[in-house]
Amino acid sequence: MIAAIALGSNLSSRFGDRAANLREALHRMEALGSITAISSFHDTDPVGYLDQPRFLNAAALLDTKLSPRELLHALLMIEQSMGRDRSAAPPKGPRIIDLDLLLIGEMVLVTPELTLPHPALHERRFVLAPLAEIAPAMQHPTLRRSISDLLADAPLDP
Repeated sequence: MIAAIALGSNLSSRFGDRAANLREALHRMEALGSITAISSFHDTDPVGYLDQPRFLNAAALLDTKLSPRELLHALLMIEQSMGRDRSAAPPKGPRIIDLDLLLIGEMVLVTPELTLPHPALHERRFVLAPLAEIAPAMQHPTLRRSISDLLADAPLDP
């Protein structure tokens, strides 16, 4: 299965700056399967919670044999092992690393802990732009539109 994963960071850490955090997360994701593509890093304004540093965002494609639930838990463990404490930070607030599972092939899944495709994917230019670099033709399984088409129509980030 090919999983599309969004990465973001806006804090320095023991690994270094934002770019070092993204590289460290990508390195750790290699244990979950084979990374087949990585976008360039995009410097973006924060969205939602605005009183925080700018983000560095990227996207990666991961060929994995893990189930969606196993992959989600593995990504959350990477975040935690890198120093992210989701319970201590405000929602959409500053973070060392953020890993969001966006898509797994054409899978549609709704459970209490995971929704695929990611419910806000089509609204987030900071996610769509890096993903469109590496998978422009990838289809959103419920909207039936390509990532590049979604990016063209996505609202501008505030």
